[in-house]
Amino acid sequence: MKNRLAKITLFAVSLLLSASLAFAVEVKVNAPDVSGAAKSAADKTKASAAAAKDNAKGTAAGAKSAAKAKVIDINTATDAEMKAIPGIGDSYAAKIIAGRPYANKAQLKSRNILPGPVYEQVKDLIIAKKPSKK
Repeated sequence: MKNRLAKITLFAVSLLLSASLAFAVEVKVNAPDVSGAAKSAADKTKASAAAAKDNAKGTAAGAKSAAKAKVIDINTATDAEMKAIPGIGDSYAAKIIAGRPYANKAQLKSRNILPGPVYEQVKDLIIAKKPSKK
């Protein structure tokens, strides 16, 4: 008897759920069009969410596009500019500045200024322009 009552109750609940879902789909289809301002806000939200997702992933493509936007010259950058590079803190910035000039950015690794993993993280964000001869 309990088993039969449980089956009937389950059937009734599933019937109600399916009916409410069908109604919700019908209401969504017949919903009025969204205004231009709301669409614009929704588009901006989607774009910022996509950008945040890319940044969170930390992909090489994201790093390369960021590198093209703002590449820091390790031979001329200020302390604050160095610290703005992800992975470079106070001590690494001080070491980089103290070891100037650099013929190329790979010298950060070969001179043991930066450890390998940190260099790999920042190599697309930096450049070492040759110092001008005065």
